[in-house]
Amino acid sequence: MHQPNEEGFYGRFGGAFIPEMLIPNIEELESKYLNIISSESFQKEYHRLLNDYAGRPSPLFKAERLSSKYGANIWLKREDLNHTGSHKLNNTIGQILLAKEMGRQRIIAETGAGQHGVATATVCALMGLQCVVYMGETDMERQAPNVARMRMLGAEVRPALSGNRTLKDATNEALRDWIANPTDTFYLIGSVVGPHPYPDMVARLQSVISSEIKQQLKEKIGTELPDYVVACVGGGSNAAGSFYHFLDNPSVKLIGTEAAGLGVDSGETAASIACGDLGIIHGSMTYLMQSEDGQITEPYSISAGLDYPGIGPLHAWLKDCGRADYLPVTDDQALDAVMELTRLEGIIPALESAHALAALVMLPLKSSDNVVVTVSGRGDKDMKTYMERFSL
Repeated sequence: MHQPNEEGFYGRFGGAFIPEMLIPNIEELESKYLNIISSESFQKEYHRLLNDYAGRPSPLFKAERLSSKYGANIWLKREDLNHTGSHKLNNTIGQILLAKEMGRQRIIAETGAGQHGVATATVCALMGLQCVVYMGETDMERQAPNVARMRMLGAEVRPALSGNRTLKDATNEALRDWIANPTDTFYLIGSVVGPHPYPDMVARLQSVISSEIKQQLKEKIGTELPDYVVACVGGGSNAAGSFYHFLDNPSVKLIGTEAAGLGVDSGETAASIACGDLGIIHGSMTYLMQSEDGQITEPYSISAGLDYPGIGPLHAWLKDCGRADYLPVTDDQALDAVMELTRLEGIIPALESAHALAALVMLPLKSSDNVVVTVSGRGDKDMKTYMERFSL
């Protein structure tokens, strides 16, 4: 029900709106990706690397003090404990194996918070492939530790200097690179965005998250199905992976949280579902923040990983068909959630993950409810922001 059709559309969202130069690349990828990633050899190597290199399965942790505060059973899916510190490695391991199978030797990527860039640089080092990561100059300044990690891993980090110099602009530069180098380059997209088949491919590779949640809940409480699954949404890859195996179980409430910045009515926001209209961005039809004449509105969020003016087409569809709800979370609400988790459970989350944690206070929870919140990344990269905001 929630898979894209042959043209890559989820309902009216998705598709592949791309320059002519990229059509051969996209057609080749579309014709090969399902056969490759479903093959026995791919799955064997993919899961070997997930287990032995990434450190999966990631734990499902019962947060007792958080549960006591909210009067429900709060479970944390600890993607922050993966190698490289976020869920991003699930996808880059899969795509690097695909790129090698397709004979590509040069890898490009975009990154906002830097976690996808680090994960891409990591697998390129592992496989001995050239790596170029595009990152907005603004994000390079506020995520300097991740820039250093990418460079240490051998990647070239190229600044995006247009727009507000964040994730949107880095994606623009990566697409320009791919257009200029279509034959030897594989674009390793970090989220469920971009032209088909990327949204479907990334969702499939991240679906290991929800697959593990089901198995872990069955072992811990005797049922595979929680009452809620909550995850933050920028482009939406960790949320897509967290929701994937629950999409056809309507008893499971799916909650995405998007970055409201200074508020949905402030003009300084990245809440594209709350504030967006139908439009095309980076090859996909989706909800997009734009002006009356169709120009993209510059997004804002304290979180570099959620600072994107659109949303993955799967999430736009889930919103439209009523399968998932999406809640706007402000900078201040996210910062409150950072300190709450840190002080109650001894876990310092990434700013992105804090947007998911902030939803707990918004939900009508009962004592019997089992709520899974995906902690998509760890807070090391955001310590500069935390030091400033909390006067540490």
